[in-house]
Amino acid sequence: MRPLDGDAGGTVLLMALFFIDTSSGHVATQHQLVAAGISPAAGLPPRPWLRIQGTGDATTMWYAVMRRQEKGIFIGTLVFRHSPHHSLLLERGWEEIAFSEISAPAPSGASA
Repeated sequence: MRPLDGDAGGTVLLMALFFIDTSSGHVATQHQLVAAGISPAAGLPPRPWLRIQGTGDATTMWYAVMRRQEKGIFIGTLVFRHSPHHSLLLERGWEEIAFSEISAPAPSGASA
């Protein structure tokens, strides 16, 4: 996610459905996948994208987006920040995805 236009550097409160590319671990919101042409506006993105289970109105202010590689694929979850469950997942090797990393992937063949 990127800051909203006009944001003065404060916390951005975006509510979203989050998806993970199970082959790469890349995380994006449904809006980002639609804007990138990966997902239809009225549906789910194709595999290898999988919806991260959790509330449908999650905001990154209150929830951490987490990922972990299991048996060759990436899985994701949403967890309430600063909770015992959040601490437990970190202890068990889950990685918290930084806000700046949540975005649609660059199109194939795009230069960096």
